[in-house]
Amino acid sequence: MKAFITGATGFAGGFLAEHLLASGDRVLGCSARAAWPAWASRELTEGVELLRWDLGDVAGSPDEVRGRIAAFAPDCIYHLAALSVPIDCGRDEPTPRAVAVNVDGTTRVLELATSLSSQPRVLFTSTSHVYAAVTPPTFQVDETAPLGPRRGYGITKLAAEERIRETVRRAGLDVVIARSFQHTGPRQEPKLMLPEWVRQFAWQAPGPVRVKNSNTWIDLSDVRDVVRAYRLLIESGEAGSVYNVGSGIARRTGEVLDILANYADPSRPIEIASGDIRYDPIADNRKLVVRTHWRPEVPLEKTVKDTFDYWREKSGELN
Repeated sequence: MKAFITGATGFAGGFLAEHLLASGDRVLGCSARAAWPAWASRELTEGVELLRWDLGDVAGSPDEVRGRIAAFAPDCIYHLAALSVPIDCGRDEPTPRAVAVNVDGTTRVLELATSLSSQPRVLFTSTSHVYAAVTPPTFQVDETAPLGPRRGYGITKLAAEERIRETVRRAGLDVVIARSFQHTGPRQEPKLMLPEWVRQFAWQAPGPVRVKNSNTWIDLSDVRDVVRAYRLLIESGEAGSVYNVGSGIARRTGEVLDILANYADPSRPIEIASGDIRYDPIADNRKLVVRTHWRPEVPLEKTVKDTFDYWREKSGELN
């Protein structure tokens, strides 16, 4: 299978490219800078050609980029490129950059797909942030749950979903939507929960690790499990359908913190700013499981360990 990945150099994009190569796929990627980060393996740098395409650029894709993609003739497009750290996308309203990349950028990818002589299947990675707020005891959501994003990131992703539906109605493009719940692992930016805690344990001088909240219930998966689900959806997802991609397990953030502390330094003091109980949506993933037979395989303990070991190694590189 020939696969084109937007956002190939991002956190999930890199793991997806590795998984596709290991599965025997040919891979072409793009990113705004067309350069692999320092963590990229030789497998990626030598096995995946990168094109320079900033999806937030109003000028669209350069002719040479379109020509290279057309010559590659992808069987599928994994559209991962996005401004995906929620705090970077605006609070009550999305930032102009978030709209340009997440909404208008998605339109540009759809236009590219429909322009190819043999139209590829497209996987769009949306988010659980499109769902409305949940309250116990029913905080597990399936794909028909009420929508109502409260922050800029979710607002842009829901708007992108609507652009996709318009294109499907108008052009008949084959698109599958994956609503991904929280996922983490090595190489993730420290702006997000686990790597933020990990970097404090691994990099900072002895002192308290500062945690915003230890009583939020979340659905947390390993990124390596998530990218497996993406390929399975390309293979067997139903055209036009939406699938929750999440573990289906409600975990308290304090549980994740305890695993990390026990592995990294059980004696390290921890300061918790808030103990208020909060609930994020938890994935009802039965539709995904029935359709693809996907199951999460990476235990939370391994996710935490691998993430800590990655940042500890990075710390050693700086010393």
